[in-house]
Amino acid sequence: MAEEEVKKTTVEAEAAAPKAKGKKAKRIVNAGQVHIQATFNNTIVSVTDKMGGVLSASSAGACGFRGSKKGTAFAAGVAAEKALEVAKKNHALNSVDVYVSGIGLGRDAAIRAISTVGIKIDSIVDVTPIAHGGVRPKGERKP
Repeated sequence: MAEEEVKKTTVEAEAAAPKAKGKKAKRIVNAGQVHIQATFNNTIVSVTDKMGGVLSASSAGACGFRGSKKGTAFAAGVAAEKALEVAKKNHALNSVDVYVSGIGLGRDAAIRAISTVGIKIDSIVDVTPIAHGGVRPKGERKP
């Protein structure tokens, strides 16, 4: 009877002990989205799945460009290549929809970099916000 109690306690202790975390399984994403935010000062490229979960991201500043060089088209191309290489290697990405926001110099260069990596572009959408004059200001109407 004492042996049975010892066996039970060791089994319970093993069940209660935290499991060692193994390597996380890589997620295979065949189609995704590329979000490009191009400002005058920097270009940020994020690669996501269809639901918006980020697979990889990069920016001109993260690629080693500093100061006014971050806003150039070349820096945007390097940032896009870096983000897409990681997504292609780790997640088997092969086709994307591109969403471009902003008016910086890196807009076109980042899109060109996508095709040089070897990823198929399904669509390109410009989602830059456009000012429309805003809402009516508070106060009385002027005659």
